[in-house]
Amino acid sequence: MGERLLSAEEAHRLCVAALVASRTAANNAEAVARALVGAELAGQGGHGLRRVPAYAAQARAGKVDGFATASATLTRPGAVQIDAAYGFAYPALELAVARLVEIAPAQGVALAGIRRSHHAGVAGLTVEALAEKGLVALLFANAPAAMAPWGGRRPLYGTDPIAFACPVEGGAPVVIDVSLSKVARGKIMAARQKGEPIAEGWALDSAGNPTTDAKAALAGTMVPLGDAKGTALALMVELLAAGLTGANYAYEQTSFFDAEGAPPGTGQLVIAIDPAAFGAAGAVARFAEMSQIVGETDGARVPGQRRHEIRYRLQRDGIPLDSALVHEIETIAAG
Repeated sequence: MGERLLSAEEAHRLCVAALVASRTAANNAEAVARALVGAELAGQGGHGLRRVPAYAAQARAGKVDGFATASATLTRPGAVQIDAAYGFAYPALELAVARLVEIAPAQGVALAGIRRSHHAGVAGLTVEALAEKGLVALLFANAPAAMAPWGGRRPLYGTDPIAFACPVEGGAPVVIDVSLSKVARGKIMAARQKGEPIAEGWALDSAGNPTTDAKAALAGTMVPLGDAKGTALALMVELLAAGLTGANYAYEQTSFFDAEGAPPGTGQLVIAIDPAAFGAAGAVARFAEMSQIVGETDGARVPGQRRHEIRYRLQRDGIPLDSALVHEIETIAAG
């Protein structure tokens, strides 16, 4: 059916309409739409509108509570516990950002632990939002089990993103966003939806053999980034995002891709740091110095720079989306 070009505003309205038609409160639908359109504008379509059909099905089934209200409890002067209440992650992440912006400048460092959560989407968007408020930020998020410990076959870890961002004097923030699998699992979901093969080396089937079949890959395990180092980092994220916050570990979670079973109950840990915490008033200028040197190196690119270029182009020209996907979301929105 080809592609359809939607403006960011049209894509946002379509997301909201589909979710509101699927047992989701308007304010929660708005937060989800901001995140999904933000993912598209960051060039991360696997975390974008392709998620709407699954999200809508989960909200209708009660696997995610579309009417949940995230709540925040200050447990220490610099620590806030966020309960996503088995709703979408995005309202909880927005609440975490708002509270950390209040707390971190006074404390020097603050952290938000989120539990009973859901798919965190593009982790870089959350840390970027904090960097735009002048804070250094880190995010650790877990996800349903998709990777085995190095040398094993049983999936115990999610693809578990790690994200970092810092403000840069006179420029856009540096944004680092990495999945601990070789590629994000959303890319495999997108390939399955399109009926396309995946690249060799991305995933293993359920028997532990390399596969280029997207369906077999989703039933198997993801290949970790950096081999054993990637699974060690995934363990670290599981301990920070779930062990520390009280959320479910990856192996205790249900899938993000279907409406079966109980809520996944994921966890996220967000850390915000005042750049002047150590008395270095010029820290943001120093960040700019390092960023400039990287950017001026032949063949190099500052992490986050590409997403700014993509965002500008897509906001100007529109977001290209599969026509079949747009039609499916329109059908959901129509009830």
